[in-house]
This record gives sequence, structure tokens and C-alpha cells, in this order.
Amino acid sequence: MKTLQTTFFLFVFVPLVNSAPPIQQESLQFYEYDTDVTMGSLIQQDYEMQSKDIRKDGTNVSLDTSLRLQGDDSERNVPPTKDTNLPTCLLCVCLSGSVYCEEIDIEAVPPLPKETAYLYARFNKIKRIAVSDFADITTLRRIDFSGNRIEEIEDGAFSKLLLLEELSLAENRLIKLPVLPPKLTTFNANQNRIKSRGIKANAFKKLTNLAYLYLGHNALESVPLNLPESLRILHLQYNNITTITDDTFCKSNNTRYIRTSMDEIRMEGNPILLAKHVNAFSCLRTLPVGTYY
Repeated sequence: MKTLQTTFFLFVFVPLVNSAPPIQQESLQFYEYDTDVTMGSLIQQDYEMQSKDIRKDGTNVSLDTSLRLQGDDSERNVPPTKDTNLPTCLLCVCLSGSVYCEEIDIEAVPPLPKETAYLYARFNKIKRIAVSDFADITTLRRIDFSGNRIEEIEDGAFSKLLLLEELSLAENRLIKLPVLPPKLTTFNANQNRIKSRGIKANAFKKLTNLAYLYLGHNALESVPLNLPESLRILHLQYNNITTITDDTFCKSNNTRYIRTSMDEIRMEGNPILLAKHVNAFSCLRTLPVGTYY
């Protein structure tokens, strides 16, 4: 009986175990093997390629970095340029009636907005002031041209500026003064090359509001004539003044005359001994600053 059961078992189940075709088994083994090899080779190839790329990219980065650094050095060595052909309010700063054109290397007065009241054009390269520069700008109250290279001012350049109160032409190359507007209160022409013959006899006579007059560091041989009664501060230091008359500051025909407004006169640095001209200061409340002995 046991022999029959064993024979029946082998006859029924053994064919089922051997029914799996060898091709599928081989293909399964091949697939697993091939996958392992392929993935390993891909990983190795990818690693090698990345290493090459890293080395290559590293070289490129260093080259790019050095080029950028060289480029930065060359850019720093290039001096800045200034475009003086820009519209005035791009070249300068325009703010509430004030125009600031300082240190921008302009060689001429730029066209100004018609409402301009204050013009600051210091430390530029302006050489000449023309009548046309202010022909249509009647609202100006203050002009500052200090630190330019002005050698010439056309006659009448300031004649239409009836509201102008302050004018500075200091640190330029003027040898004579222009006709000044009538309402001027402050005029500064320090550090120019002005000689006495470059100032007309009545240059200041009609300036009845003039309070501050600065003519120091020029080449004047004498004190300007006909100074207005309104004058408070007069600077004439470091000129070439050699003489003063009794009528320079006072009135020789009126011994009671007192110049009440004058607070300060500076005359140091001139080749004159002030003690020799005592009568010239008799109408002043304070003596001029200068050499007396």
C-alpha cells in the first residue's frame, strides 16, 4: 500500500515541479546579473565623468575668477567721465528754485530753468560769462562762481538781474570788475588779479544796499573810490595799496562826518604804514586792521 502511494505521488507532482522552462530561469539570472553590472558600470562612469567635470569646471572657475579680477582692476584704473552735454537738471541738482552745479567740470554756464533764484556753480572750469547766460533769468538772487577760471565777463552780463543780492566771483582770473546790479548786498572778488585800473571810479557808488565787499588778495594799488554809506565790511588785505587820502573813507570838508555803518576794514599785507594817514580814519568808529609802524 505504501509503495502505491509513493508511486502515485511521484507520478502526479514531479511533472509539476519540472514544468518551469529553463529559459525563464536563465533569463531571470541574466537579468539580475546584467542589472548589477550595468548599474555598477554606470555609477563608475558617472563618477569618472563628474570628477572630470569638477576638474574642468574648477579650471574654468579659476580662469573666470582671474579674468573678473583683472577686469575689476582695469575698471578701477579707468578715470570717471562726466557728460557735460546732459540737460541742466540731470547734470546739476535742481531743487526748489536752486541749481547746484558744483565740481562737475563744466566750461560754460548751463541753461537755467526760468524760475532759478540761486545758482551755485563753484569749482568748475568756466572761463567766460556772456550776456546771454542770464538774459532770460530775471529771478536770480544769489550767484556763486567761486573757484572757476573766469577771465572775462561781458558788459551787461548782470545788468538784467535786478533782484540779485549776492554775487561771488572769488578765486578766478579776473583783471577787471563787471558792471554790478543795483540791489547787490554782498560782493566777493577775493583772490583774483584785479588792479585799480580795472575798477571804474563809480563802480560802487550807486550800490546803496552793498554791505559786504571782499577784494582781498588782488593787485590793487589804491582803495576803490566812492564807497557807499551802507558798507559794513571791507576786505582789502594782501593787495599792493601804497596810499590813502583823507577822502578815501571820510570827508575832508566835513570834520563832523561819521561813517556809522562801517564795522571792519582789513588792510594787512599791504605796503603801507597806516600811522602816516591818521586823518584818513578820523570818521571811523574802529581803526583798520593793518601795519601802523
